[in-house]
Amino acid sequence: MNNFDHNKYQPSPTVTMKNRRWPDRVIEQAPHWCSVDLRDGNQALLEPMTVRQKSRLYDQLIKIGFKEIEVGFPAASSHDYDFVRNLIEEDRIPEDVTIQVLTQAREDLIAKTFAALKGVRRAIVHVYNSTSTIQRDQVFGLDRAGIMDIAVKGAKLVQAHADKNPETQWVFEYSPESFTQTELDFAVETVDAVTAVWKPTPANPVIINLPATVEVSTPNVYADQIEWFCDHVANRDSLLVSLHTHNDRGCGVAASELGLLAGADRVEGTLMGNGERTGNMDIITMAMNLYSQGVDPCLQLGNMDEIIQTVKACTSLPVHPRHPYAGELVFTAFSGSHQDAINKCLSKRDQEKPWEVAYLPIDPADIGRSYQEVIRINSQSGKGGVAYVLEQNYGLNLPRWLQIDFSAAVQALAEEKKSELSPEVLFDFFETTYLSGDGRWKLGNYQVSREEGVDKLQAQLSEGAQEHKLVGSGTGVVASFVDAMQSLVGKQIVLVEYSEHALSKSADAEAICYIQLNIDGERYCGVGRSHDIIQASLAGILQAINKSAETGQVAAA
Repeated sequence: MNNFDHNKYQPSPTVTMKNRRWPDRVIEQAPHWCSVDLRDGNQALLEPMTVRQKSRLYDQLIKIGFKEIEVGFPAASSHDYDFVRNLIEEDRIPEDVTIQVLTQAREDLIAKTFAALKGVRRAIVHVYNSTSTIQRDQVFGLDRAGIMDIAVKGAKLVQAHADKNPETQWVFEYSPESFTQTELDFAVETVDAVTAVWKPTPANPVIINLPATVEVSTPNVYADQIEWFCDHVANRDSLLVSLHTHNDRGCGVAASELGLLAGADRVEGTLMGNGERTGNMDIITMAMNLYSQGVDPCLQLGNMDEIIQTVKACTSLPVHPRHPYAGELVFTAFSGSHQDAINKCLSKRDQEKPWEVAYLPIDPADIGRSYQEVIRINSQSGKGGVAYVLEQNYGLNLPRWLQIDFSAAVQALAEEKKSELSPEVLFDFFETTYLSGDGRWKLGNYQVSREEGVDKLQAQLSEGAQEHKLVGSGTGVVASFVDAMQSLVGKQIVLVEYSEHALSKSADAEAICYIQLNIDGERYCGVGRSHDIIQASLAGILQAINKSAETGQVAAA
């Protein structure tokens, strides 16, 4: 028997529409964005975020420019409850930012949700219940009237609790969960019943969120559903129609884009698309898609390396090297013909004209990348060969990004010498390139201390005859040193990559650390080696910064 049998499935229903309008439209402005990283994204992690991680990601979302952030499900999680209270009590919500919380349409959960929000200036209370035929028939065992009753009772409870707390500016949001698997007429009927309770106006609209909780159709069908809904729902001018797509079919971004064309106003999603199953809609990809079409995304994504490092540190998830816009290799051409075309376009580029460069949909510099990633060695075997010789002969396990950086220098050396490079020559060249210890700044004594989970580093740094006293703080010694060096050189420094290993298996083996920094949009590599892992890490960072000084990227102090 063949288990791979398509006959067990049936196509999703389509929408009969004779005069659909969305195919003729273009997106001309950014939607209202709402990040759900701290709730939807967090609940999908193998290990949910710690308080420190949630706090760091929250700060990053603020820095990017999100004005609406779903910060948790406080009635379902004590951690979420405490986090919401912390944001309010420590006054960490900017005046122009509104936090959002999620709750099911149940009396006890709604009451606890409002308790968590006590004292907040402005908040979105997002209430939902499942409306799809699958949920009605197989999960709840209720008919349409039973499901609608849940929604209406939830809306009344939310309104009642809001009336008891008039000091807060309340915004209501309702989601008919699994909207895409709900009959459209029933979705409209349920939403109309909810808004009849809330009585929105154009001046005080409510948010109606229409989720593709599970993506079950092609994006054009979702667009039809959104347009049909917008045409038939009551009080359309008093609603902000919101989209919340998932990526089960790999089309979450496309569905949201077409949903905007179909009349939606708002989009919920996560950075890098983290979420249940195959993930939520990726806000970075969608925002950068708008950017590439000359539309202001109203989000600041110019320092992509910093954003990526924050997401990785907070979610413990890797970023695929081919991830749109954010991946390490997305601006890289290994093909010789591609490299040639890119080089020719860049050499002819008129800065006064719109961006037009073959194979590069946007300028990498716009998101803090340089052309170092674009022009790389074509031959994979070239990088692999260099790495193999250094590992087999000297125990150096170069990470891929350092292989790429070093292979370019090796190729230039080989072309200069016009001869084969022996292992000894290759290793000497590696030491000269990354381990020489020469450079503008030299590290002297340093001291590390920890207080309330924050590390502090004090160090002496010499610049010729001049001595500098450094002070930096952060999570870990590396972050503290980077913080101190940022203050010294006056440049933004982001730790992009870090890797380390022992050079032998003995107890007194040396450690070697490989470092890659982004310094104001340019990347520099450094290597440190020492019997002390901290010393090796600091030396590697300093090597990278000294390299930037050699190029003039970092000016004299």
